[in-house]
Amino acid sequence: MFIECDNLVKIYKVADLEVVALQGVDLLVEAGEMMALVGPSGSGKSTLMNILGGLDTPSAGRVRVGDHNLLDMSRRDQVLYRRRQVGFVWQQTARNLLPYLTAQENVELPMALNGVKARERAQRARALLDQVGLNHRYDHRPDRMSGGEQQRAAIAVAMANRPGLLLADEPTGEVDSASAAAIFDSLRTLNREYGVTIIVVTHDYNVASRVDRVIGMRDGRASTEILRKRDAAGVTLSEDEFAILDKAGRVQLPQAYIDSLDMKDRVRLHLNRDHVAVYNVEKEK
Repeated sequence: MFIECDNLVKIYKVADLEVVALQGVDLLVEAGEMMALVGPSGSGKSTLMNILGGLDTPSAGRVRVGDHNLLDMSRRDQVLYRRRQVGFVWQQTARNLLPYLTAQENVELPMALNGVKARERAQRARALLDQVGLNHRYDHRPDRMSGGEQQRAAIAVAMANRPGLLLADEPTGEVDSASAAAIFDSLRTLNREYGVTIIVVTHDYNVASRVDRVIGMRDGRASTEILRKRDAAGVTLSEDEFAILDKAGRVQLPQAYIDSLDMKDRVRLHLNRDHVAVYNVEKEK
């Protein structure tokens, strides 16, 4: 297993208050998967992404990415992990690219920091830009590229040092639908060509429909999971949604179910031979 999160907890202290951002997240991700984390603001998805990317440290629990124990790394180890093992694509294009460098120079920069020789940097940068459909933009600075082109260039930058994990935070949040499709095509191409594990973080379920596995976050926990099967042409053959049962036996009912049945405070459980029934206590009165 490439990513293992076991009872992951993150607590932030704000003045005299403690904010629990993650409440015992369990997550397993296989190498080479392309999946999405979805949920509303405050659900914990960005916190989980920051922990997996080595930008934040959990308060409790266990988390491994490949051979790296993220709870047992020094500051130097964290820097090297972010530089060599993880690629980031942020929603804000200004955070992804340096405005005074061309597309090729932006892609070469992480390699230069990692000690890659000039000839190899140039060859690898052009190959990556070709793979994301920007072979006509080698010498263009960001201000001469569209928003979608900037995000595809950012994907090439994220892949510059051939990381095992690519984290994309709302990569299509500031572009139109046609550009969003091109961005996802680029992610899929790199996922297929390099076997990189890709996690897309988004609040948009329409964006998440483009991947085969979706983890829904709610109130700091992994709440639901959607699994899709597709044929060779990419046509969806089946789609199943599950509620996630964690190691403590907790399961979150979908909010739509709770609202529809007006469930509050307590519910009654009844164990049947092959299922558990959940009843609204208030409607029994």
